[in-house]
Amino acid sequence: MHKIQTTPADAALANAPNKVPNTPPNNSPVNRPIRSYVLRQGRLSPAQARAIDEGRSLVIPYAAGLLDVYGAFGRRAPTIVEIGFGMGHATADIAALRTDENFIGIEVHTPGVGSLLKMLAARNLNNVRVIQHDAVEVMTNMIADASLAGVHIYFPDPWPKKRHHKRRLIQPAFAKLLAQKLQPGGYIHCATDWQAYAEHMLAVMSREPLLVNTAEGFAPRPAYRTESNFERRGLKLGHGVWDVVFCRA
Repeated sequence: MHKIQTTPADAALANAPNKVPNTPPNNSPVNRPIRSYVLRQGRLSPAQARAIDEGRSLVIPYAAGLLDVYGAFGRRAPTIVEIGFGMGHATADIAALRTDENFIGIEVHTPGVGSLLKMLAARNLNNVRVIQHDAVEVMTNMIADASLAGVHIYFPDPWPKKRHHKRRLIQPAFAKLLAQKLQPGGYIHCATDWQAYAEHMLAVMSREPLLVNTAEGFAPRPAYRTESNFERRGLKLGHGVWDVVFCRA
């Protein structure tokens, strides 16, 4: 397990004075939100660093206020958010297939941001914007209710140990938050290669009254979600992959 690194937001909270006497500091375990990710000090390649420098126009800084999507993309189009895009291969592939839609990718790891920006430049794709920040805060503070056509969450950390299940991204409160951000008919598409997490996803989404399953249980993989090398390798080894697709009622 990698050591959890603090974010700039954490540092700001740590330095903020307490306004109420005898209350724990804002960065104490009592008040710190449970995060579904660990910030790793991955190696940033020269090409990724260059892509970040040259792709600044595609990066949206985090701000605790609603995002002007039209201003960010310069057009009005159905908007999809992808949470935790990793190295960005699926994001770039889907954006290339669906050029009439806007995509907002959220990722905390800098090498992944650099990797996606590099692919966007190489493929001359201008329908993707990147926010490097905690997804829960972005969805809560930057995305307007009933504004999204879809949400993609592919292969999030499954946190397989029982004591870590509370770290899983897909939880009832987050499912409700995502549902509130969807337009009527908008969808949430999750995929995982951990069966126990897939069953957890299915159960959580099924209990959210704003959502309706598009399938009888797990969904077939939509054609737009291309198989990654990681996924193909797992399938060859006999590992399963499960897709969960729900729509806003």
